[in-house]
Amino acid sequence: MTQTSEAAVRAAHTENQSAPRIHRAWFVAAVTFVTIIGAAAFRSLPGLLIDPLHDDFGWSRGIISAAVSVNLALYGLTAPFAAALMDRFGIRRVVAVALTVIAVGSGLTVWMTAAWQLMLYWGLLVGLGSGSMALAFAATVTNRWFTERRGLVTGILTAASASGQLIFLPVLSWMVEKHDWRPAAITVALAALTVVPFVWLLLRDHPADVGLKPYGAKEFVPKPEPVPGAARRAVTVLFKAARTGPFWLLAGTFAICGASTNGLIQTHFVPAAHDHGMPVTAAASLLAVIGVFDVVGTVASGWFTDRFEPRRLLAVYYALRGVSLLFLPMLLAPSVHPPMLFFIVFYGLDWVATVPPTVALCREQYGDDSAIVFGWVLASHQVGAALIAFLGGVARDVFGSYDMIWYASGALCAAAALMALVIRRRPVAAPLAATA
Repeated sequence: MTQTSEAAVRAAHTENQSAPRIHRAWFVAAVTFVTIIGAAAFRSLPGLLIDPLHDDFGWSRGIISAAVSVNLALYGLTAPFAAALMDRFGIRRVVAVALTVIAVGSGLTVWMTAAWQLMLYWGLLVGLGSGSMALAFAATVTNRWFTERRGLVTGILTAASASGQLIFLPVLSWMVEKHDWRPAAITVALAALTVVPFVWLLLRDHPADVGLKPYGAKEFVPKPEPVPGAARRAVTVLFKAARTGPFWLLAGTFAICGASTNGLIQTHFVPAAHDHGMPVTAAASLLAVIGVFDVVGTVASGWFTDRFEPRRLLAVYYALRGVSLLFLPMLLAPSVHPPMLFFIVFYGLDWVATVPPTVALCREQYGDDSAIVFGWVLASHQVGAALIAFLGGVARDVFGSYDMIWYASGALCAAAALMALVIRRRPVAAPLAATA
């Protein structure tokens, strides 16, 4: 046992003699929540940029959507490597560097003059940084600090992104409409930088760092040694998981999840509503309202996941989402009316409610490697989002409306509901080696 581990064990004995009334895990979860909120600014901006960049530079919506697609794809593809890097270098270092990269990429967009710069700054840099701040971050914190209430905590941390959207969307849309898109980009950069001190000073990598057991654990868990070869481990886990059927079903359903949320609604709802005469600020405010109910729906989904079968929850969520998307083309209008508000509330409750049961199924199927496996599942989520973000822009250029994309996404959600039901159950989490 290393000196660090011995010191942690001694601290654990001291902790056991005078256990705190509120477990430190909840403070770590709170810091993670605030971090994800601060980083959510970059998730709020892409849908607000399409029309201003089209007007400013004359770039087609397809080209602008392509940059958003690169961002969304890298957001997902970076996640499994970020989860492995967190095992190697610690959560604090990876997240602090990621936030800095986001700030640099967003800040540089102010001086861009060509479409390739949008691809580089917003697509590559912000995509890489945001990928390290993806849901794999929340999954890693939950797996390390909690053995009980994992579904609830996953739901709360997932809802943080929606809370950030609620905070930033109205502000950013007001900036874009009243001033320019550049102040909004600077706001994103400053928001990311502001969170860095919180991460560095308050976040801890593992309960053993402060001599504590994970929340709900019966025994003290020593901090594992750093895992070398982060990239190799991420790829190895992928190859092992890819030999199992549940991985492909989880990846497929989550790809459709990304296509029908980040890729479709978050990227194209504002310009689609604007096509029907709705002011940009009104459309952005509706997205923010989705964020309000997303918090409720995701936390409730985490509570349900602790109590009900995750597969059936996923099937219900996807089926309801598909039905709502089929009605959306009939609801878009110059003003906000009650049926549109009903859609916003309904869709908001379902927005990322799929995350807690998906994380639970990854944990059930893949045990200790579940955070990295979920990173790869999240990669499929973002590839689906990237594909629809791009195709949505192309469809708007070619057909003059988004109707075809709404209907296609509704049909995909119906397919995802069926896929969720055929995921086989595993009574006890087992390592990938046993399932290979």
